Amino acid sequence: MSSRLRTILAAFAFALMASNVSAAGAASEEAEKQAILAVIARMEAAWNRGDFRGYMEGFSNPDVVFVSRGEFQKDWQGTLDHYIRDYGASDATRGVLHFSDIRIEMLAPDAAQLVSRFRLDRQKDPLDGISTRLMRKRDGKWVIALNHVSSREIPCATEH
Repeated sequence: MSSRLRTILAAFAFALMASNVSAAGAASEEAEKQAILAVIARMEAAWNRGDFRGYMEGFSNPDVVFVSRGEFQKDWQGTLDHYIRDYGASDATRGVLHFSDIRIEMLAPDAAQLVSRFRLDRQKDPLDGISTRLMRKRDGKWVIALNHVSSREIPCATEH
């Protein structure tokens, strides 16, 4: 076999391997995004059944950084206490939570940025806003390491 033919075959083999690696990487990235989406879906379901501890399983414990209303929450426990205090009195104060328009960008194999809209439907003081989250993969599972919430109250419709 001529050296020119060997060079062409080697280049073809390299290109074929590179395309397989790229396809495998894309499939792996998509699998990680689906795993992150599953965390968010479990959190939404836990909130809506009034399981604040279940909701908090999506956050890094104890070192989550949570920013809301222009303030830092203390830590994981402080965030849980905040949810129970401000939303846990009844189904009406908890409302129904829904995340939408979820955008995930993989930053590294163990880090991702998630930006999404959220809506908290409830009779009094409904909210909507945007969450920006730094997701980290720790011990094989995705958790929220940093959560920043920008929210606004939704004007209630007045009845005539």
